[in-house]
Amino acid sequence: MPQSREIRLAARPAGEPVAGDFTLATTSLPDTPPPGTLLVRNLWMSVDPYMRGRMDDAPSYIPPFELGAPLEGSAVGEVVASGVPEVPVGATVTHFAGWREYALVDAGAATVVDTALAPPSAYLGPLGATGLTAYAALTRTAPVREGDVVFVSAAAGAVGSVAGQVARALGASRVIGSAGGPEKTKKLLDTFGFDAALDHRQGGLAEQLAQAAPDGIDVYVDNVGGDHLQAAIGAIRREGRIALVGAISTYNDTTPAPGPNNLFQAAKQEASLRGMLVTSHFDLFPEWTRKAAAMLADGSLRTERTVVEGIERAPEAFLGVLRGANTGKMLVRLAAGAE
Repeated sequence: MPQSREIRLAARPAGEPVAGDFTLATTSLPDTPPPGTLLVRNLWMSVDPYMRGRMDDAPSYIPPFELGAPLEGSAVGEVVASGVPEVPVGATVTHFAGWREYALVDAGAATVVDTALAPPSAYLGPLGATGLTAYAALTRTAPVREGDVVFVSAAAGAVGSVAGQVARALGASRVIGSAGGPEKTKKLLDTFGFDAALDHRQGGLAEQLAQAAPDGIDVYVDNVGGDHLQAAIGAIRREGRIALVGAISTYNDTTPAPGPNNLFQAAKQEASLRGMLVTSHFDLFPEWTRKAAAMLADGSLRTERTVVEGIERAPEAFLGVLRGANTGKMLVRLAAGAE
């Protein structure tokens, strides 16, 4: 029976999570999976900001993690034993049983991916839910129109870095991003092709945005909340669109964060603020995968990743995401040599 190490939730955090909220455990899995299931050796796993909410015992759009049980999240791996004739040993699949080295998953919950199209890790980043989030935000939730000025927060992250490039492909005339620190803002300009980069660590975000977009913005992709959302509302033009994707600035708050104090500005501009969950847009996956693969191939979509090695360091990678330690997608490599 294969031995598998996994990360379990040891305690529910109060405020910012700490290493002691996680524990590393070893479990055994069957050599022969039951009919209808797959035994998968995970190659890569994803850590994402939304997972912070699942650490709390509170109702939400997705159930909380269970105390003492392994955490969950997107992963990609190789099938090492199959209880399904249609999925052979050696196939590469994505699934939702991350945070462990081996996973026994229902075949219906796994998706076979084409590693000739892109390496396995890409299916957790640009070809995965983070890339889809950017695409759905800018085609459905806050659709970009030809000539729009677009603002993206957390623009050096997994969603934001793709969103800026998707906005350009959809016809935006100017794309502005915010990030933390000179290294990341330089990356926005030099690698991801943004027209202007705001450093939120310098303060005066509304003033920086006004300088970058003196005539205002048409679309804002909000990954941060807080002062970023307030600045965007202050700059929104008539019939502007705001996609409420995430609010990472508030995820560790122990009391509710105050909302923007300029919401009526959105009303005066007849602007829309619309929330989105990527799970409501999974029907776009085939369309996005085709487009993203072509963009990766021709160089019009550039991506980066921050890699942490080994299951034992998965909590470190997750805490890093919450602190903004990543450029591009934060991934944990679970198998040496995996690409």
